[in-house]
Amino acid sequence: MEKGIGPVSQMEYPGRIIILGTSPAGDDVIMYAVTGRSPSSQARRLVKEKRTVYVKPTDESALQSGNPDLLIYPAIIVGKWKWIAVSNGKQTDDIPLHFKKGASPVAVLGNALGKWDFEPDAPNYTPRISGCVCDGAALSIIRRAPDGGVSRSYFEVPKAPGRGRLIATYAGLNADPLPSFNGEPVEIDIDFATPRESAAALYKALTPAKGGDDFRVAVVALYRDSSGRLKFALKNRHK
Repeated sequence: MEKGIGPVSQMEYPGRIIILGTSPAGDDVIMYAVTGRSPSSQARRLVKEKRTVYVKPTDESALQSGNPDLLIYPAIIVGKWKWIAVSNGKQTDDIPLHFKKGASPVAVLGNALGKWDFEPDAPNYTPRISGCVCDGAALSIIRRAPDGGVSRSYFEVPKAPGRGRLIATYAGLNADPLPSFNGEPVEIDIDFATPRESAAALYKALTPAKGGDDFRVAVVALYRDSSGRLKFALKNRHK
């Protein structure tokens, strides 16, 4: 297994994954992965339209067996100044509205996500995970607290060539209900020079153990270099 994405291979069912970091050459790296257990979750793919990557359906009838409002959304938006928002839900739309010169990425997320809480999909109460890459980078997770309230956490992502941080909706155990991701984002290596290599490595890291169910849906990797040039790579399981 590739060195850099090793932690992912230990997660049988991570749900959705966000990785923010820096390539060996110093490019900003944004990766997003979708996995799904149900037919409605599987009936999706990633589609790039201009500078936005959407989660879209592959089978409308299968999608209707789930909650389309939670399943279909913009996953990555490149906004003004080529700052980047990423999330596992419709909160992605709100993040670019708070892009402001001089604002820290943690402040951007805090201002954008104040009205959002965890997803209303009992009994899992899926966390909302989000990230932004501005003048720096940050990750956020909004999860259900033990008392039923809302727990919000924000994390700065340091810029270090070949390094990154990973956050997911679930802890990785395939159980019912699904245990939410807890603790700090996971440190990972980013050993890949191109988004195509990163997307392929992340998709491969999500390969199930022998005899296990294949929960993979799609992966996208986005690299932004120091000049602001953007390079995307998408890998879909379903057309």
